[in-house]
Amino acid sequence: MNMRAFILFALLALAGCGEDTSSEISKTDGSSKKLPDEITAINELPSILQEGLTPEEKADLLKKIMPTANDGLTPEERFQKLRQDAEAGDAEAQNALGSLFYSGEAISKDATGKIMDYDLETAAAWFYRAAEQGHPGAQFNLGLLYAEGHGVPQDSAKAVEWFSKAAAQGNVDAQNNLGVMYLIGEGVAKDTQKSIEWFEKAAAQGNQDAKENLEAIRAAGN
Repeated sequence: MNMRAFILFALLALAGCGEDTSSEISKTDGSSKKLPDEITAINELPSILQEGLTPEEKADLLKKIMPTANDGLTPEERFQKLRQDAEAGDAEAQNALGSLFYSGEAISKDATGKIMDYDLETAAAWFYRAAEQGHPGAQFNLGLLYAEGHGVPQDSAKAVEWFSKAAAQGNVDAQNNLGVMYLIGEGVAKDTQKSIEWFEKAAAQGNQDAKENLEAIRAAGN
């Protein structure tokens, strides 16, 4: 069965991450821990997103997720604006910031001041804030972290919970992942019919993984 294993949602432009909002940042996780200082890496694609791409494809993807803006800001200033928007409660910015920490495009420093390659715990914290506001991409991302145990304790039931919330909003990758979880009975009672239903929803949106999963189920006589 195919289960997406990359976070691809909302690696936003650092130049246009949304308007300021009066919404408060969710504190339902009970955490008052100050997020660490960070610096931004050189304006390049994370290596995990470059694999198998031609130079032209890399340039096109870079324009989509990190486009240049005529705002007179440096990359560092754009990052700080993104951080400010996230702290103000903007769910898009929170999810984008989580994606940057996950990929290593934004790099944290540990307690000794040493630069970390990536910061999964901080990524999870920002995904959580956006997910609590109903952001489907962040809900998918958080579900994926729980499924893999990246930045949070591995918890299949919580992965199903967040995939379910994202899938209900039409997130195609969450729908496919939820189908996988129901099919194998991970984090939820095994239910082939529900699995098929979620694969069908994802396949109807053109998800190739879901189509292949349906084919595999049918080939097995289900």
